[in-house]
Amino acid sequence: MSCAKLCKARWDNPPRTLFWLESVAMNPNRGTISIRCSAFANLGFLLGTFGLAALLCAQSQFSLFGDWKRIGDAPILSPTRDGWQSAGTFNPAVIVRDGKFVMLYRAQDAAGTSRLGYAESTDGIHFTRRNEPVLVPEADYEKDGGVEDPRLVEIGDRYYLTYTGYNKKDAQLCLAESRDLMHWKRLGVILPAYQGKWNRAWTKSGAIVPEKLGGKYWMYWLGTAADKTDQMGLSSSTDLVHWHEETETPVLPRRPGKFDSRVVEPGPPPIFTPQGIVLIYNGADDNLVYRTGIAIFDRRDPRKVLYRTEEPVFAPEREWEKVGQVPNVVFVEGMARRGNGWLFYYGAADKYVGIATASWMSCRSAQIDCPSSVRPQPGPFTPLKNPPKWPARVTASTPTASSKNRLGGKARFLRRARW
Repeated sequence: MSCAKLCKARWDNPPRTLFWLESVAMNPNRGTISIRCSAFANLGFLLGTFGLAALLCAQSQFSLFGDWKRIGDAPILSPTRDGWQSAGTFNPAVIVRDGKFVMLYRAQDAAGTSRLGYAESTDGIHFTRRNEPVLVPEADYEKDGGVEDPRLVEIGDRYYLTYTGYNKKDAQLCLAESRDLMHWKRLGVILPAYQGKWNRAWTKSGAIVPEKLGGKYWMYWLGTAADKTDQMGLSSSTDLVHWHEETETPVLPRRPGKFDSRVVEPGPPPIFTPQGIVLIYNGADDNLVYRTGIAIFDRRDPRKVLYRTEEPVFAPEREWEKVGQVPNVVFVEGMARRGNGWLFYYGAADKYVGIATASWMSCRSAQIDCPSSVRPQPGPFTPLKNPPKWPARVTASTPTASSKNRLGGKARFLRRARW
């Protein structure tokens, strides 16, 4: 019986003999729990009486991206000697199309103007660049400063690109669409600067949830609060063009004293999992050292934070991640599935592009603190209003344990009881 079914079990007519549960076994690598029983009446009462079982379900099946490793010691994309990408090539977005990995990356010239370059790969690691950019500053809200920091999502038969339009005065979150990832139609500024319920300055970094929830699209983005720190907001839309802010305060606020005390910025578009909406984000501390974190939001309510890493999962280590146009930066902005793992594409020191790989695994296997804040949502079972008292005398068979049937190194047993 899966944990999902276990947590949805009903209590109907409880007999006096509740259950005979011989052993429980957890597989942390798979994030599963196995239950062996000789007989049981109904596990709804078990959940109503023993909340630990429900918590065990939530934690044993909770998974994250773990075991982050760099692919190689050198960046995969570096600036050219001259031209439109001579100062920096960084902050990439990646999506898979027709079996190829397509990357749009921010390229900066010596004057500081940004354009979006295009590169392709068959293996997700070795990329070939086009000679010319695919998006250049043309609109008034882009001129002189440029088009920056792309994020890509595929919805229906089109690709949508969120990017920052910067005109040397204001930075604003913009949207464009394409059918081939090379020819782009601008849809304009979608979150104007200096507007919003808590935002007081620029808007940037739109990460769109790839599926509708409740009949709406959802997008996490970056704004600036009254205290001049950059934090994460959330908006919804029915057409991807007109957006409505969903929270009165930042949906993912900064945390004083932690790696995200100064900046909390969305990374790539989030993905769906059974546990919720998983969003990779970029956090900066008071010294503006950028590291990577993970947040999980409720699938039924994208405003609700279920979990957030206490410590970063990725941080600057290589020389080229510490020295560049902006020092001490790893900024994850693209991700793609490859085989059984994931590739994460990041900007390093606002000058280079690097790749890290990570596996999808249980949080325990990933050596990340399991979220005590995650609890199963109310299920369709009804706990007893007046449950019978646990008997003073317990009759039980003597269960046997093997090395596989252990939780946290200790065997756990539940026994049959009568009253």
